[in-house]
Amino acid sequence: MWEEPCISGISGSGTVFFSGCNMGCVFCQNKAISRGETGKYIDVARLSDIFFELEDKGANNINLVTGDIFIPTIITAIESAKKRGIKIPFLLNTSSYINVETLKALEGLIDIYLPDFKYIREDDAIRYSNAPLYPDVAKAAIDEMVRQQPECVFGDEPQGVEPLLKKGVIVRHLLMPDMLIQAKLIVRYLHDKYNDQIYLSLMNQFTPDEALLKSHPEICRKVTEVEYNSLVDYAANLGITKAYIQEGETAEESFIPQFDNTGV
Repeated sequence: MWEEPCISGISGSGTVFFSGCNMGCVFCQNKAISRGETGKYIDVARLSDIFFELEDKGANNINLVTGDIFIPTIITAIESAKKRGIKIPFLLNTSSYINVETLKALEGLIDIYLPDFKYIREDDAIRYSNAPLYPDVAKAAIDEMVRQQPECVFGDEPQGVEPLLKKGVIVRHLLMPDMLIQAKLIVRYLHDKYNDQIYLSLMNQFTPDEALLKSHPEICRKVTEVEYNSLVDYAANLGITKAYIQEGETAEESFIPQFDNTGV
């Protein structure tokens, strides 16, 4: 229920979490799965069945989270589901640390791309996410996503406060402590490059833990209201109107799922 309103709506997004991630973010909220510490082995047929089970429960879309290292399997499962008549869109929820050729293999299968743009400075990408060349890789990846889905298309009927997204690209950026300038550079780049082709999602839910205090004390705090408001104001002053922002206490433990293999 915690995705952008045009994705979650009232019924929610049918989220499928994959175990294992090709990045090593020191601040990851989903460490139990991103480090491959939990999960359950399933075959392609079962994955395809899960898609239909989520559709039957009323999910607005199939939301594939950290599936980047399983793309060949995902492709086969989506192709199977589409042959069997699944009706809801498929969404790739990704860090953007993914090869363009891999994304090209998804053309025609993914309706909505929900990529992160985490860093525009490589030093930070290496220090905090063990992701060399991240800025260049992410730029190329997002460019391919926009090539495939060059326009945000919404359904006719609203569900909740607005219509549901059927096709398109929403680029997320999570503001981190003392990285306001970097965040503004990312917003500027995306606006200059794509203007109104994409939506932005500016996030303030950075959630540190005790381990971060020992390893990276410089980012072991929540983002301040002043920092976040400065980023939102900057985006507005650039003329950006297609964007989602967060309000209230979004950096809470309740937003972190319990990874107990429910539904698998």
